[in-house]
Amino acid sequence: MSTPETGSGGGRSVPETKTQKASPVAEVATALTEFLGEFKSFQDDLHSRVQKQEERLTMLQKKTISAGRPALSAAAEGVAPHAKAFNAYLRNGDDDGLRGLELEGKGLSTAVAGDGGYLVDPQTADTIKTVLSSTASLRAIANVATVEATSFDVLIDRADMGAGWASETGASVETDTPQIERISIPLHELSALPKASQRLLDDSAFDIDGWLADRIAKKFARAEAAAFINGNGSDKPTGILDHTIVAEGSQTWGELGYIATGVDGEIGDADALVDVVYALGAEYRANATFVMNSKTAGTIRKLKDADGRFMWSDGLAAGEPARLLGYPVLIAEDMPDIATGAHAIAFGDFHAGYTIAERPDLRVLRDPFSAKPHVLFYATKRVGGDVSDFEAIKLLKFSAS
Repeated sequence: MSTPETGSGGGRSVPETKTQKASPVAEVATALTEFLGEFKSFQDDLHSRVQKQEERLTMLQKKTISAGRPALSAAAEGVAPHAKAFNAYLRNGDDDGLRGLELEGKGLSTAVAGDGGYLVDPQTADTIKTVLSSTASLRAIANVATVEATSFDVLIDRADMGAGWASETGASVETDTPQIERISIPLHELSALPKASQRLLDDSAFDIDGWLADRIAKKFARAEAAAFINGNGSDKPTGILDHTIVAEGSQTWGELGYIATGVDGEIGDADALVDVVYALGAEYRANATFVMNSKTAGTIRKLKDADGRFMWSDGLAAGEPARLLGYPVLIAEDMPDIATGAHAIAFGDFHAGYTIAERPDLRVLRDPFSAKPHVLFYATKRVGGDVSDFEAIKLLKFSAS
């Protein structure tokens, strides 16, 4: 039997075959490729969003830090031109920068009259104030007032306004009026005169600001400490021991009271210390302090009570003052040594009893001529001090009566 031909003639044609179906492996590969592409797009989009969020957070943090920056930073930036100009003035006498600040209105009171020098850089002035406040003098426990005038007046109310009991129908009795005392504390000029060689000043590694602050602070501290104890009020503060001192109970306003130890030139027993504590009014005892020098402290710390316990106790923490009968002790070396008739120990509320008044400005005048080849720095400030409440301070006199 012959096979039918598939030519163009009138014979039958062969049916067409169907398209071959894709294999399972190819389908999986295609799906995986599409998935990886979509995941990469998702990953890129997520990264972009995270990056934008981080940028927003960074900007927010910068704004927060800028808004919450302490005022000291801004102040430091503000005084930087003055600090630079002041440093140039100290090193080589060039005051063009300081004068320029004054002319531009940036320095306000930075410049002073030519014969008065220039105001010290604020950072240096703060260093000096910190050293003065931390030194062992009455400044550490007294009332310190900053003033702009040439004197400071303290008003003391010596007596409370009178009061009385009254019935509903009874006549009111006139009460007493308060007694007001005015104490005027004049400000005096305190000066220091440190010097340095010009060669040292020319050395850029030399910290002129730190050196000047240290020298001025030490000289001021020594002069102040002595004046607050023994100053006579003539061109210097009036010290606590310059006032009239009389036996406790016989003093009037303007006089300080003392308790005698009972033995000439000796402490005797501890009773005198107890007596001087309770000679002070109760309203002052809560904030009271003992003041004495090191030699006196060496004697007092050996005292014991009737039970053999030391009356002196050292501070438990670093920087904490020693205590005597429970009250802090300030070691002021300008207090007198123990001797016959000496008022070697003071006890009182010195914040109420002694006032220090000072101007905030500190001036420096550079003098390259008076001590060649050295350069002198004439530093001045104005300060005063005096007893402001005579009832707030008592003294211990080393005498029989």
